Amino acid sequence: MNESFESYRSYLFAIAYRMLGSAMDAEDMVQETWVRYQATTPETIRALKAWLTTVITRLCIDQLQLAHRKREQYIGPWLPEPILTPEAEAMAEAGNPERRVDLQESVSLAFLVLLEQLQPFERAVFLLREVFGYEFAEIASMLGKTEAACRRSFSRAKLHLQQHRPRFPASPDTHQRLLTGFFQAAQGGDMTTLTGMLAEEVTLWADGGGKARGAATRPVVGRDAVTRFILGTRRFWPEGARVEIEEVNGQAALVVHVGDHAFSVLTIEAEQGRIQTIRILANPEKLTHV
Repeated sequence: MNESFESYRSYLFAIAYRMLGSAMDAEDMVQETWVRYQATTPETIRALKAWLTTVITRLCIDQLQLAHRKREQYIGPWLPEPILTPEAEAMAEAGNPERRVDLQESVSLAFLVLLEQLQPFERAVFLLREVFGYEFAEIASMLGKTEAACRRSFSRAKLHLQQHRPRFPASPDTHQRLLTGFFQAAQGGDMTTLTGMLAEEVTLWADGGGKARGAATRPVVGRDAVTRFILGTRRFWPEGARVEIEEVNGQAALVVHVGDHAFSVLTIEAEQGRIQTIRILANPEKLTHV
């Protein structure tokens, strides 16, 4: 391959998006990496891919530390910024064939939410190892830490994810069936059917960022409460809204459109035939890639 910065652009975005959970911030980190690349004498770069990976990963660690402080002032729950599947597929093409986490899962909103609970350094080590297939010695060199420190961080991250990932996730067909049934029941105001599709302790998270009418500023927990919330917020849909099922972050999702713009995105997480988690993104600033 004829190496250049452009030949690694989608790969760099793939790292940054998984690190930050924000397409806008990921694009900024890719641009900052390009600026640093332009300012560096080419002869000093022995291996371009490793050099670029080092730069963007360190930039993302710094950005995450800043972002975590900002999110303390965020109104309501914070959820990752969704992207359409074709963009996710473009990112996946740049991945390493030795990866240990499925690329589609690694970009799902549920997985990105779990990554948010890791420390920035742990998140970087885990992604470089499990998704992009780097050896611990390479990761240690990139992050300026010892190999032992990287192994410890990786073990902590992997244990956390193992404890919180669903044990029996729904198949894509079951996921699609539940999503379609959920939409039909919600659209028709069918409380009985909607309630029956939800797990007893279902949790709904709504990210409106203080900019969306009707968005819950706290998690809604429980079958009855979630049903009432879903049916009650239909009145906030703008006139002329249309709902479509689209591939968002590698999974089917409900996308509410108004004209050429996305109004909201709804995703579900299902296990054992029932919906366990609902995530609604309605902050307009996060919907530009949908």
